[in-house]
Amino acid sequence: MKKLLVLFLVAAKVTAQQQILEEVARFGRYQPVGLAISHEGRTFVSFPHWTSDYRYGLIELLPDGTQQPYPNEEWSRAGDPKTHFVGLQALYIDASNTLWALDTGVGGVKLLRINIRTNTVERVYAFEDIPASEIGLNDVNVDAARNVAFFSDPRRAALVVLDLKTGKSRTVLKGHPSTTANPAYVLKIDGREVRETNGKPFSSNANGIALTKEYFYFRPITQTRLFRVPVEVLVKGTDAEIAAAVEVVGEVGISHGMFADADGNIYMGDSEKKTLYRWVASAGQTEVLVQDERILWPDSFAISPDGYLYVTAAQLQRAPRYNGGEDRTDYPFRLYRVKLPLNKK
Repeated sequence: MKKLLVLFLVAAKVTAQQQILEEVARFGRYQPVGLAISHEGRTFVSFPHWTSDYRYGLIELLPDGTQQPYPNEEWSRAGDPKTHFVGLQALYIDASNTLWALDTGVGGVKLLRINIRTNTVERVYAFEDIPASEIGLNDVNVDAARNVAFFSDPRRAALVVLDLKTGKSRTVLKGHPSTTANPAYVLKIDGREVRETNGKPFSSNANGIALTKEYFYFRPITQTRLFRVPVEVLVKGTDAEIAAAVEVVGEVGISHGMFADADGNIYMGDSEKKTLYRWVASAGQTEVLVQDERILWPDSFAISPDGYLYVTAAQLQRAPRYNGGEDRTDYPFRLYRVKLPLNKK
């Protein structure tokens, strides 16, 4: 595993003139997690069926604020897990403007390719080559040019590469230091350690991922380093070649989801410091965009055509599971955005 010498100093964060966090939408008691924005600005939000507070697994947020079930209401009803959402989690819009939706629900793990021009599901990938008892996918990015999808799998501390033509998948970097959480790290938010009722601290292996033209970035939540590997190696390399090509970008602090823009900058969110920040590729350092008390477990990101970074606030640390059975959620759940400063060249 390589360590980059030219990127940025340990924990170096530059605080630029901070932007203003704006509220975009409210979702009541429905917990938003996944987020994607199309090339023309259509906004999609997913809601995993984690609690009894569930209405739709996927919506399109219309310009007038209407939350419309997507691609139709039937997909969000109870039914055959092959043709209905079980626990829709991650969303991604690729370079071809196709919407990809990752369902991580038990018994219904699948990736959906959705044509947003016709509003139809064109193909479903079921990961039949991974044992259902082992799979634990979390996030998805898609390389439309290579016809490949990439996933984080925190349950197995691994990454998964899916050939979108054949439907065959490959698990890589399983148990590698870059995909494994630091067992000694305990998240601390609002002065409280994030622990389950039995005292077990929250922990997540490989979780947030981000794709640029050259590199695939990834990281566990409960580990403070950011990693990357060349996309070409990840797609075509042997297990040994992939492991040898992993680079330590540097110490960046905590982040949950991640997102890459067209210039190769990586956007992240620190739930402990309640900040949104980005790693500026050309400058080799991180830059704080905004710090705000409303940034509660920033989970997924997307950038709109008019230059706003959108983010879901999942508030996972306030769920009963991490508060002795008490629900500390600040309802309603919300979607936010912040205007992006000009990229540094």
